[in-house]
Amino acid sequence: MSDQEQKPEHFLELIRQSKRGKFKIYLGMSAGVGKTYRMLQEAQTLQRNGVDIQIGYVETHNRKETIDLLLGLKIIPRRKLFYKGKELEEMDLQAILNLHPEIVIVDELPHSNIEGSKNEKRWQDILDILDAGINVISAINIQHIESLNEEIKKITGIEVSERVPDKILRIADEVVNIDLTADELITRLKEGKIYDKSKIETALHNFFRPERILQLREFALREATQQVERKIEIEVPKNLALRPEKFLACISSNDETAKRIIRKTARLATYYNSQWIVLYVQTEKESAYKIGLALQRHLINNFKIATELGAEVIKVKSNNVAKEIGEIAEQKKITTVCIGKPHLNLAQIILSTNIFNQLLKKLSESDIDLVILS
Repeated sequence: MSDQEQKPEHFLELIRQSKRGKFKIYLGMSAGVGKTYRMLQEAQTLQRNGVDIQIGYVETHNRKETIDLLLGLKIIPRRKLFYKGKELEEMDLQAILNLHPEIVIVDELPHSNIEGSKNEKRWQDILDILDAGINVISAINIQHIESLNEEIKKITGIEVSERVPDKILRIADEVVNIDLTADELITRLKEGKIYDKSKIETALHNFFRPERILQLREFALREATQQVERKIEIEVPKNLALRPEKFLACISSNDETAKRIIRKTARLATYYNSQWIVLYVQTEKESAYKIGLALQRHLINNFKIATELGAEVIKVKSNNVAKEIGEIAEQKKITTVCIGKPHLNLAQIILSTNIFNQLLKKLSESDIDLVILS
């Protein structure tokens, strides 16, 4: 046990965490995918099952189907305040804390609070609610995540001002991606289910273009996938967790063989939607002054092909090929090592001595598969 784990503060933090409310986020690629609708559907179901769930803040955008789902739910009145001569409404954080429902719905996670509020941002309000032991269900669009700001700007041409730090998604106990195809989302827009009819044509030529929707959809799917992976890493015992597939393609300076191994491993990685690495172990026989310029050019070109196909390329110098393969495979958490057929260069190096047996032993001890590609 570390010194940190023995400190009283660490134990106190564990107690606080156990009392903290659970946090669920509905994630979407854009407005109109149905995040608020799904939250209210869940609220209706939970209320029918006797759960004390209340609406802290919901933005219906005057969509009839969303408004209808509010019927019968307990709504915590918003607080009214004056700002720059106008009466505005804001979520009543203190009322939520005082009423202390079992679950509260808090929409519009990236919202900036009116000046004079306790917190500058709504996500900070949510942290206060969670700390009070109240469970929260909220919603956010992918473009509001801080780390994606620059990429979103490149895709949409719009600088998103209201952003949420990535840590908010990291602390969520559950992230649910509300996914639609680009065609489905555009159809909803044209039917007037997202914006007022006067804004539809402008939206179609700006944010709601198919190529932009597809890229945003990819970001949302990727974020949801990463959340699942984080939960598996934290919650599933190591002896029960399925390791994600990760391939290691081992090549030599033999041009045709290397190309074949790279392309076949790339296809395997695509099939399993997994990461992959290309490893080149430069032995003394393959040093730059012992192989021709043509082979060197082919080798560089193969590294380029591998990178274009999505691989990470690793180059090391060693005469012990099997040892390097085994060590890299362990370091990088590889599940499958791919090499060429025995009559090909890399395999010749391995099979020429008992090194091949050493490699097999090393990989079997680490539960790593070895694939010999034709």
